[in-house]
Amino acid sequence: MNHILLLSILVLSALGGSLALILFFVASKFKIVEDPRIDIVEEALPGANCGGCGYSGCRAFAEALVKAEQLDNLLCPVGGNDVMKKVAEILGKAVTEQKPLVAVLRCNGTFQNRSKTSIYNGTKTCAITALFYKGDTGCQYGCLGYGDCVKVCQFDALHIDEVTGLPVVDDAKCTACGACVRECPRNLFELRIKQKKDRKIYVACMNEDKGGIARKYCNVACIGCSKCFQVCPHNAITMKNNLAYIDSEKCKLCRKCVEVCPTQAIIEFGFPPRKKEEINTSNVQNIV
Repeated sequence: MNHILLLSILVLSALGGSLALILFFVASKFKIVEDPRIDIVEEALPGANCGGCGYSGCRAFAEALVKAEQLDNLLCPVGGNDVMKKVAEILGKAVTEQKPLVAVLRCNGTFQNRSKTSIYNGTKTCAITALFYKGDTGCQYGCLGYGDCVKVCQFDALHIDEVTGLPVVDDAKCTACGACVRECPRNLFELRIKQKKDRKIYVACMNEDKGGIARKYCNVACIGCSKCFQVCPHNAITMKNNLAYIDSEKCKLCRKCVEVCPTQAIIEFGFPPRKKEEINTSNVQNIV
């Protein structure tokens, strides 16, 4: 009996030792040696894991930075140019400074500008509502106002204005991570170049209906009249699907487009108040 027990122990020990050797060989054969610089680069990143860089998190982005030959097309929107300079120093690579961006809501369909045509009693989320319901106003392109964008913003840069019913972007807190852009089911958010003093000019409308229909459901809808396109001296405005679009790369903030827009669909923000002479001139142009 003792001999059988001893033999069993020896057999099991030999089997265990053999398996251990096999596992050691396999681990050695397929071992992945990770670049130690990945840890260093990850520590230099903000750690927000927001996905604004286009990767699943800061760790994945750090790996991409280490493996990349050039850093020109890579950016941490939260850390901005300062963080990218630190990363470039760590890796001994060159990096081109990029212009800061800020999120903008391309809709001005406030409670005052859009009249309600129905009452929605379903689930109060933009994602679900957009699938089954065009909204409680006649405009099927405008903001639904249930705040899905607010919920995904990690930086407290968005909140719903109770007076207008629209989300408001806090430029000082916005990191241009793009979470709101990805979350909005109607693609109303856009990342635009952040100008000095937070000045911006953009068309706050995404309604692709023809002018008369668009204006019927929203007082400040773009009607595709092309007046802004005709007066822009910088070729910053294009017309597509009955909509004007202002390219923030080309726009020089001259505000000529704002002056001629007959429906006030173009938003100007961060500028000093206009002089009375300018207001009177713009009114005459709009009438003509």
